[in-house]
Formats: sequence, C-alpha cells, structure tokens
Amino acid sequence: MEPTFFDSFWWSWVVLPLLIFLSRIMDQSIGTMRLIFVSKGYRHIGPILGFFEVIIWLLAVTQVLKHLTNPMSYIAYGAGFAMGNYVGIRLEEKISIGTVLIRIIPKKDTTDLLNHLRNIGLGVTSVDAYGAKGPVNLLFTILKRKSIPQVIEVINQYNPNAFYTIEEVKAVKEGYFGIQQKRQVFNWRLFAKKTK
Repeated sequence: MEPTFFDSFWWSWVVLPLLIFLSRIMDQSIGTMRLIFVSKGYRHIGPILGFFEVIIWLLAVTQVLKHLTNPMSYIAYGAGFAMGNYVGIRLEEKISIGTVLIRIIPKKDTTDLLNHLRNIGLGVTSVDAYGAKGPVNLLFTILKRKSIPQVIEVINQYNPNAFYTIEEVKAVKEGYFGIQQKRQVFNWRLFAKKTK
C-alpha cells in the first residue's frame, strides 16, 4: 500500500503540530474571554463560549493522544496554550467591556481639571481630604473602560503630575456615565449583567 500524505514527514512534523497549535490558541483565547466575561458579571455569554472552548479543546487533545510518539505535538500543544492566553487578554483589552472607577489625587489646583472633565460629560465627585503633604482634593469618576484614554489625556493636560488609580467596578446601579460611546454594531444587551 502506497503511503499517503497523512503518513508523511510534512503531516507529522509540520501540518499536524501547526493545527494543534492553532486550535489551542483558539480554545484558550475563548477560555480566557469566558473567564473575563464571567468575572465581570456577564453570566449568559460564559456557557456559550465554554461550549466552543471545550469542542475545540477536544479536537486538539484527540490529535495529541493519537500521536503520542510525536514530540512536536506536545510542543505545539503547550505553545498554543501560552499564546492563547496572550491572545485572549489582548482581545479583551480591544473589546474594553466593563466599567471603571478613576480616583485622581492632583498635585495642584483641580478647578480646570474638574471643569474640563464635567464639560466632556463625566460625572465627577470632588472630596476634600488630607494627604501626606497636607490638604488635597480627591476626584472620583465612574466611566466605561473605552473612555479611559480620553480621561487620562485630560488628566495629563491639566494636572500632569497627578496621582491616579483605575479600578474595575463589577456592578453599578444608576449614576451618570457622561462621555457618549459610539453606537455598537453588536447588541450586548442580550448578555447584560444582572444588577440587584
């Protein structure tokens, strides 16, 4: 019987490991996204992503188990897992879902910064406090993650040495979110998180 392509060097040492690598990137990226969505409270999308994650994983692991004598399968499996984590995190950064709290402790007068943040549509709360070097004015605002670069640009423009922190907010009820977001092509309301 004449050997087929599936018995060849190219299949065993190049094509098969590449397919395993790519499938692991896909399933691990989906898995990373699933965990991020669930941790942010989007419980409805988690099971859907989990379904595709497991199907792709089964296809990859089946090929590894069929070719136990091929070390390239193991290397491709591990490399795909590592790359899949990276790709999943990058995808989540690009999607930028969720809400954040920005806490700003400016080094100088906050009047211009406060006014500009409010003029661009943000709800900003100002609190007088006492820091290590004396009185300070704390500014708090909650916004969509997609707006972070715009707000940081404003902070750097009006108060370049300000200390600020950005924290994830799991749930928000009511409030004012200001900066208008571009209309989304995909309607995420189906996967909206439940608020108590």
